Amino acid sequence: MRILKVLFLVLFFSSCIANTVKQDPYLRHTIEKGETVYSISKKYNVTPFDIYRLNPDAKEGIKENTTLLIPKAISTASTSTNDDGAAEVTTHKVAKKETLYSLAKQYSVSVADLKEWNPDVEKNGLKIGQDLIVSKVYKPTSGVNTVEVQEVKNTSSVSTHVVKTGETLYSLSRKYNITVDELKALNPQIEDAINIGDVLKIKQQSQIQVVNNLENNFYAVKPNETLFSLTKQFNVTEEELVRLNPDLKLGVREGMLLKLPTNLVIKDSLASTKPKANLLATIDYNTKKELVLLLPFNLAKMEADSTKTSKDFIKTSKFLNLTLDFYSGALVAIDSAKTLGLPVNVKIIDVESSPKSSNIAQIISRNDFSGVDAVIGPFYNSHAESAAQYLSKYNTPVISPLSKELSKPISNLYNAVPSQLQLNEALMQYLYAKEGNIVAVISQKKNASKEYLQKNHALVKFPTADEKGAFTIDAIRTQLVKGKKNFVILDSEKAGQVMNITSSLMKLKEEFDIQLVVFEIYDTLDYEEIKMQNLIELKLLFPSVTKEAKTIEELVAVKKMVTANKLNPNYYVVKGFDVTFDTLLRICQSENFEETSQKFSTDGVENGFNYVNENGTWVNKAIYIQFYDTDYTVKTAE
Repeated sequence: MRILKVLFLVLFFSSCIANTVKQDPYLRHTIEKGETVYSISKKYNVTPFDIYRLNPDAKEGIKENTTLLIPKAISTASTSTNDDGAAEVTTHKVAKKETLYSLAKQYSVSVADLKEWNPDVEKNGLKIGQDLIVSKVYKPTSGVNTVEVQEVKNTSSVSTHVVKTGETLYSLSRKYNITVDELKALNPQIEDAINIGDVLKIKQQSQIQVVNNLENNFYAVKPNETLFSLTKQFNVTEEELVRLNPDLKLGVREGMLLKLPTNLVIKDSLASTKPKANLLATIDYNTKKELVLLLPFNLAKMEADSTKTSKDFIKTSKFLNLTLDFYSGALVAIDSAKTLGLPVNVKIIDVESSPKSSNIAQIISRNDFSGVDAVIGPFYNSHAESAAQYLSKYNTPVISPLSKELSKPISNLYNAVPSQLQLNEALMQYLYAKEGNIVAVISQKKNASKEYLQKNHALVKFPTADEKGAFTIDAIRTQLVKGKKNFVILDSEKAGQVMNITSSLMKLKEEFDIQLVVFEIYDTLDYEEIKMQNLIELKLLFPSVTKEAKTIEELVAVKKMVTANKLNPNYYVVKGFDVTFDTLLRICQSENFEETSQKFSTDGVENGFNYVNENGTWVNKAIYIQFYDTDYTVKTAE
């Protein structure tokens, strides 16, 4: 079974790394020196879009002697040029049962792109037989007939991006993790569209201005600013701003004059976050690297127990099964690295580990870690801290792969899993960005949640419970606001209370715009008498450390592998793959792990990695805000 599991994982994850393509009818072209996607497209009488659709990695650049898939023909799409000559468009005649989602996947664009190119769809919906624009390629405006536009490679020091074929304001905002409004603010020369070859400013360096002891220190609120953006800009808490400006309880309005604290440090609110990087495109193949995995198999303990066989240990030990699952995913990552030719040696060392003890000190003293580029493990937070402290003399990065505990501030220790506090904060930041009315329904036994909100989020409202601790529909109604999104945070350990509150919210939904919110998907929500339909209708919103599979190829691959092997990669298997593969890619760069962590965030199969140093502790801030959608799927909120 274990061999089948590993074989299944190799096949599954290979499908996530390799390009997933149809069998026919395609040609295969071996790239020669000096060729570009544009020149190849002309050679085969296809568009660059057709090549990018079949070879997504080509968007990051093409390499000599690698192979591209070339379509022999385009089936249902036709290409034409706008009357103004400004853009080449590809159209598709809508067939029965086709949706914006299926067409977006078919043509490797986003649903937002389709809506932008076809404004009538937003109003009237998709119609059978409709000619839908599925690609819009802007021609260069310089007058040159044949131009291949190359993207500027972005690092934290690069502040511009050259627009290439098929890119939109929306796709760039997703790529660089900023909003469309921020992009427009940074580039006032653009309006609602961009052209190929445009040079856009992506990152504005943070400017700091110190305001010294002003007696009348006021600030006029600008368009699109929120309470959250103001707290970040002025480096103050919500509580302090509300204390100085009680009217903020009614919401932030453009033109409001806000009183600010003295000795204020004002930061530029448009400073962008780290760009997401494709580290596969920047591998340093000339320098050999070394990775060590410290995994708690506890083999010595297994061998010492004569009463149990290895099979018995595997059957009865949850911790060993967790380790084996993580190990299975890590093996797939290592095999993938080997297939890709990454110049890295990997060493796996068994750690004798329990919650209170380990042999980390002996392992590090008996092995030479002076040339190791990164260490993954151990699993327990305290043991990972010990490993980092022992290896701090080499400044070796130690990645704690599974613990949700926030570690001590150790300069070379990286927490790969966001803590619950970070999840809570990410969720609250999202709610503030949406400028909604926030109401928290917290049961009596969830004091920690209520104290957290009262201490850190002064604008949250709390309905009053009756003498039995119950929340009536009228008590909740008094805290809701019409004409505004009402986010209702629910935290209760009582299934009956959750059932009653969700039923009340369904009734109130006829009067108010309501979305249900939780800090985590807890067991009480699975209680059989709590209607799943209510959670879906209320679009249950929650923070998560993992994202759902999005592409058609991923979903098809999962379905095929599950059917063939009767196995499904669980949380720990995928975590093993994502943490290991991300670490392998980071150490195989010209810069070391710490430098790539400072500059780039990355996306794995399910897990993202955005390491940020907060008060001496490296934390992973790649968090996904997700919700139950009405089509019974979990989606990532925009």
